[in-house]
Amino acid sequence: MKSKAPRFMISAAGSNSGKTTVTSAILKAFAMKGKKVAAFKAGPDYIDPMFHSRIIKISSRNLDKFMIGENNCRYIMGKNSMGMDISIIEGVMGYYDGIGHNTSCSSYELASALNCPVVLVINPNGMAASVCAIIEGFKNFREKSNIKGVILNNVSHAMFEYYKKIIESNTDVRVYGYMPHLENCRLESRHLGLVTAEEIGNLESIIEELGEQALRSIDLEGLYTLAENSDFIEYDEPTVNYMGNTKIAVAQDKAFCFYYQDNLDVLAGMGAEIVKFSPLKDKELPKGIGGLYIGGGYPELYMDELSGNKSMLADIKERISAGLPIFAECGGYMYLMESFTDKDGKVYSLAGAIEGNSYMTGSLKRFGYISLTSQHNNLMCGMGESINGHEFHYSDSTNTGNSFLAEKPESDRSWKAVIADDTKFVGYPHINFMGNLRFAENFIKKSIEYYKSSIPGREAQKIDATI
Repeated sequence: MKSKAPRFMISAAGSNSGKTTVTSAILKAFAMKGKKVAAFKAGPDYIDPMFHSRIIKISSRNLDKFMIGENNCRYIMGKNSMGMDISIIEGVMGYYDGIGHNTSCSSYELASALNCPVVLVINPNGMAASVCAIIEGFKNFREKSNIKGVILNNVSHAMFEYYKKIIESNTDVRVYGYMPHLENCRLESRHLGLVTAEEIGNLESIIEELGEQALRSIDLEGLYTLAENSDFIEYDEPTVNYMGNTKIAVAQDKAFCFYYQDNLDVLAGMGAEIVKFSPLKDKELPKGIGGLYIGGGYPELYMDELSGNKSMLADIKERISAGLPIFAECGGYMYLMESFTDKDGKVYSLAGAIEGNSYMTGSLKRFGYISLTSQHNNLMCGMGESINGHEFHYSDSTNTGNSFLAEKPESDRSWKAVIADDTKFVGYPHINFMGNLRFAENFIKKSIEYYKSSIPGREAQKIDATI
């Protein structure tokens, strides 16, 4: 298939350059102009797409070449850009930063795969003509860099005019505007990156101010023209097989909010009805479910409520013990353990569906991309099957599992990970089903079996008739 979606990428020289703020401002500004906007995030980050989604009122998608492959990145881009006026991709880290010592799986490689023009966010403070050297260095580091322009961040209108003249008289890169320092529009950070969109009480007013500023100081018409001149992308559509009817309960609240929308879409496409619930507020799991999915998030911030919700904890343990298929990542895996110890040494009792204790540490543990290879048959796959994933957590545990071998790309580092058997796949790694659809198929199959077994005979016969 082919897509001619108007699109461009916003990238930067490095992290903490203001990509998310600038991206949010531009998304809002285009929306305020009545444009239908699609948003995407390069790499595995969960939090930035939450901000995108709040602004454009539809799901932002992750485009991660390592986790799902180049074709699937083009497919997700093309599919979700249909009928949209413009698509904006936020890069990850610095433009050329990839795996190991090269540009593998960087924003640069994604832009190349998507035939996508790129605009760099640059903070020129403390420089004059030297900013041109930085821009030229980025533009010419690779023969086809796709870098077409820059947006200046944290500069006043007067300094913008100064820098625009310097840059456009010394390079062939266009300056598409600027964003000034807006004291009331700072997006706060914590150990996993920005705080989530749900935690910012005045987010709507922040986004409104950012959008209004972008309308004044960003060349939106120029960016739209740049996007329209994007070349075609081609992709093969992956086959998502319908497996049968089931219901999968998905934890969704402030404690558990790290999900790839494509994971949920794949499960739904295979026949699952997604039923959301809150481990913080609900007293038990939804009735009549065939599977349980608890994603990552910030459970460590809500331990009083999670540990205090005894009826939910008891119901989860009972159902998992009775064979309810469970897929849990990172924070969800921590929640299923016997206990959690916070940084002050306080211990909280949790579900106890799996053995062990998790606890906070002072640094990132086993951070980054990994390839997971199964050491035995389990809920998601057979022995020897694999899927790419990533880990990003400041906690650790006494029982990280040994069902998969986790190997870091372009490294000799490896370790055992994930607790998995016929009905469980729980551990620190995050995965994206688009990287191996068989994992989702196997989860759905087991969920259908459990779903049918929990329904009275006549209703089960009706379900059989639909498969």
